[in-house]
Amino acid sequence: MKLFPFVYRMLLLAVLMGAGVAWAADKVDINSADAAQLEQVLVGVGPAKAEAIVEHRKANGPFKSADELALVKGIGLKTIERNRDLITVGGGRAAPAAGKPAKAAPGAAATTPAKPVARR
Repeated sequence: MKLFPFVYRMLLLAVLMGAGVAWAADKVDINSADAAQLEQVLVGVGPAKAEAIVEHRKANGPFKSADELALVKGIGLKTIERNRDLITVGGGRAAPAAGKPAKAAPGAAATTPAKPVARR
C-alpha cells in the first residue's frame, strides 16, 4: 500500500520536471521574431512593448546584443536581465538607412546607369 504514494510522487515529479525543461527551452530571436512571439516568450513584455521592439528594429536595423533592447522605449535593464536567458540575437541584415544608397561590395565594378536613347 505504501508503494502507491511513492509511485504517484515520482510520476508527478517526472511530469513537472519535463514541463520545466520544455518551458525553459523557449527562446526568442529578437532580430527575427514578430511582436506576438516576443510577447509570448519574454517576461514582462506585453503587446505594446513587443510592438515597440519590432518598430525599433525596423527603424534602426538588427540588435547586436540583448543589452541594446534598453534603447527601446519602455524596456529597462531589469526587463533585459529577467529575460537574458530567453533572448537570442540572430544575424539579421540591417536595412540601409533611408536616403542613403547601399554600398557596393569591395572589388565590385562600378557601373553607371545607361543614358536613354532619343528616338526620332
